[in-house]
Amino acid sequence: MVELMATDKNGQGGPEQLRPARMQIETTVLMSRHGESHPTELVDISATGALLRRPLGWSGEVGQSWVLDMIFGHNLHIHLEAAVVRISDHHIGFSYSRIPEDKQVPLWNLLGGYADILEYWKDG
Repeated sequence: MVELMATDKNGQGGPEQLRPARMQIETTVLMSRHGESHPTELVDISATGALLRRPLGWSGEVGQSWVLDMIFGHNLHIHLEAAVVRISDHHIGFSYSRIPEDKQVPLWNLLGGYADILEYWKDG
């Protein structure tokens, strides 16, 4: 990732980085791991990961691997493996660890132009 220093209107700086653009789209997701499963919702998705709403009662950890089943409309089902990279009170951030070959093209088609765009974001 590229890291830049950004300055806000008060002259305070912080690291600003580039990341793959995130497409905001809401859909149902089933996240599962070792016989445990939680239905939840997708908040946004990118070429490298996804942000999900944190299910009530979920107690996972950064680094855990989960299977994500995402349903888009009536004819697109994307099933992939992802690792937890961020956890907040309301969200879980995932980074894809394995996308089956037959799901790669449907994912890129879903993302459209978002697959090739980088955007700035500030950590914190």
